Amino acid sequence: MGKGIICASLGRLLVARGLKVTIQKLDPYINVDPGTMNPYEHGEVFVTDDGAETDLDLGHYERFLDINTSQANNVTTGRIYYDVINKERKGAYLGKTVQVIPHITDEIQSHVLKLGQSGNYDVVIVEIGGTVGDIESLPYIEAVRQIRYNVGRTNTLSIHLTLVPYLSAAGELKTKPTQHSVKTLSESGLQPDILVCRTEHSLDDSIRGKVARFCNVDIEDVIESIDARSIYEVPLLMQKEGLDTRVIEKLKLETHEPDLDQWIKFVDAVCNPSHKIEIALVGKYVEHHDSYKSIVEAFVHAGAINQVKVIIRWIQSDGLERSNVAQALSGVHGILVAPGFGGRGIEGKLSAVQYAREEKIPFFGICLGMQCAVIEYARNVCGLAEANSTEFDESTPHPIIDIMYDQKNIENMGGTMRLGQYNCVVVPDTFAYHAYQDDKVKERHRHRYEVNNEIRSVLSDHGLVFSGINPERDLVEIVEIPEHPWFVGVQFHPELRSTASHPQALFVDFVEAAKKQAGFE
Repeated sequence: MGKGIICASLGRLLVARGLKVTIQKLDPYINVDPGTMNPYEHGEVFVTDDGAETDLDLGHYERFLDINTSQANNVTTGRIYYDVINKERKGAYLGKTVQVIPHITDEIQSHVLKLGQSGNYDVVIVEIGGTVGDIESLPYIEAVRQIRYNVGRTNTLSIHLTLVPYLSAAGELKTKPTQHSVKTLSESGLQPDILVCRTEHSLDDSIRGKVARFCNVDIEDVIESIDARSIYEVPLLMQKEGLDTRVIEKLKLETHEPDLDQWIKFVDAVCNPSHKIEIALVGKYVEHHDSYKSIVEAFVHAGAINQVKVIIRWIQSDGLERSNVAQALSGVHGILVAPGFGGRGIEGKLSAVQYAREEKIPFFGICLGMQCAVIEYARNVCGLAEANSTEFDESTPHPIIDIMYDQKNIENMGGTMRLGQYNCVVVPDTFAYHAYQDDKVKERHRHRYEVNNEIRSVLSDHGLVFSGINPERDLVEIVEIPEHPWFVGVQFHPELRSTASHPQALFVDFVEAAKKQAGFE
């Protein structure tokens, strides 16, 4: 349906009006966070500066609003119950019977109100995951109902995203799903103020009037959300529909007219590129594109600034090997080896790295992709044929990638990784420095294993350049091959810092190198 995109689009419009805005996601699953969830289950895990492992919708919020989110921006049912049970164990409820109402709903309210009470924002947008009628979502609906009662209707606003399907056999739009959805929501005591109607066809006045009449809203509050050329066009479509105007009026906020000039230019660049290039994304989870959502969007941002459209060739690393790698990667203008965990598909990734290195194709390795680049270099350039990561082979004689010493005795999967923002010192006269134009940067991490400091000198003696180092722990952050047209591997996740307004620097230069590879100057 796209609740996250609608929230991000409304946030973008309010920011363009001069308001300070953040967005919070309430997820009804019982996991404390998505950190241990399979990418096939949940898509990518979006990591914030403070090290929170969060829902991928927070990536949309950051990319649209150009803000930094935190742990406070993502709350799960698991987190709510975890906090309530901890309080109960400590005697915080003074021996009372702990129940869904009021204790769970009060805890939800405290998490929602905490962002607003910080004083940093004019508006807090809250997205409730799931669908109206789900058992899992009921405590959140009740908490929102109570918030509206407690803080006043003029200080809150309820927007409901619904579906208006088109039946091709009848040749008409049907409003019944929207009517029933609003009825179900109303039975929980929450009447929506605005309806955003997801549709493949435009809503004429008769459809809007019917929805308004049966759902008890003004016709001006029936907002059409039609398919767009790009998700980044959605804010412009919402402005055309008057969504931000209605929100401003109902909340009685004073703002100036939205300044969307730069956003319009960005959308035009995304939708009207001068050229197309093809980049291979080699990964383990390519069947589920949301597993690499931030990488995909970083390509959109970098493509816009380079005036190209990046076509992604999705390559499953499991089936890749020396015998078929040339055929699988033939004709691509760049190769990105993606992050991941575990040994499945590693040999395929190593084959892709070797192909990019030997054929002089622009290469970008991210996290595990960088580690694969190091392993391949150790094996095929340094002559350490059995070099490997201890993640895949604990008995390797050349553990060129190894777990951090201070993590070796930790068994709780949720607490074993280097998470969040870390410093990186960038070496001058390198690909990395050319991209950043700065010798000190900060990037986000999510991993356990590192380039092994005890034997990394073997790599540098054979020409691999360590162009980025974490100064606090002397850990390798960036590697590159200077004789190559563009070969960079990074231990961090640069895609998590890319926004529509500020494309990530390494992605910009990687796409530029691929553009040159394609013959477009």
